[in-house]
This record gives sequence, C-alpha cells and structure tokens, in this order.
Amino acid sequence: MTPADSHRDSRPAAWPRATACGLSLREAMPTDTDFLAQVYADTRREELAVVPWTEDQKAAFLRHQFELQDAYYRQHYLGAAFFVIEAAGTGLGRLYLHRQPAELRLMDIALLHPWRGQGRGTALILDVVEHADRLGLPLSLHVEEHNPVQSLYARLGFQFKEDRGVYQFLMRPVDAGMVD
Repeated sequence: MTPADSHRDSRPAAWPRATACGLSLREAMPTDTDFLAQVYADTRREELAVVPWTEDQKAAFLRHQFELQDAYYRQHYLGAAFFVIEAAGTGLGRLYLHRQPAELRLMDIALLHPWRGQGRGTALILDVVEHADRLGLPLSLHVEEHNPVQSLYARLGFQFKEDRGVYQFLMRPVDAGMVD
C-alpha cells in the first residue's frame, strides 16, 4: 500500500453521525496551520493554567510544541489524513487518521473547548469505528491515562494494550460491538 492509498482509505465514505450533528470534515490545508495550532493549544489550556508563565510565554511554548507534534506526525505517519472539523464553515477542531496495513490509527481528535461535551466528538468517533469495521481493521489510539474519554473508549470496545509512558495504547478489535 502506498502512502496515497493509505490516505484515500483513511477517509470514510460517509460520516452519518457527524453529519447529523451538523459537522463536516475537509482536508487540512497549509493555510489551516494557525487554526490547527489553536486547537492544539486549547487541548493544553488546563494543563498550562498552573504554570507561572506569561501568556506570551505560554503561547510561544504551545506553538513550538504544536510544530514538533505536526512534524512528528507528518514524518512517522506517511499518507495520514489530516482533517479540519467544521460546522457551517466554522472550524471546531481536528481529526487525524492513518491507515496502516494491520490497523486504522486514530492519531488525534480534538475539539475547541466551547464545542466539547455536546456529542460531536462521540459522533465522529462512532463514524471512525464503523469505518474501521468496514475496512476489516482494528482501530488503535493513544490516550492519556486520566483523560475522561477513557470511559467512552471502553464502551466502544477499546482494550488496553500497553502503557507507553504518558499515554495508554488502546485497540478496538473489528466488530467489537459498541453502545451508541
């Protein structure tokens, strides 16, 4: 499978639950870099709230961390699909997927703070789960140990595979069943 094939197979043919929530996805473009950096920074907002830095120092640190993460993803996940999550043309977050020969990797899903907790992320994850099942591939991801989304992943059939330091590596077997 070439990186181009991987990219094409990363994208589900349909996003029925996401569409029902008013969401759409589009390929991230180079002009989206500032927005994607904003989404990254928003995911680290609470973590940095206790750090005694100025807002400018925090912003510089977060931008640098985003750039390192982005470079890592693009180097180590050739052919990955990088999507901007939108509602009515407004950016709400990001979704990154990578099809590997033996699994589909949910590299990252993040919504800006005002859009969390309303079922949008769950709808997207359910669409990705169904896509992996249609491909006949297990779905894998990394998640921080204390992230509250762990309970959702457990309900969807994800199983702990390995402790990878800050992250837990989870995998969901094909057709593991899920609670919608």
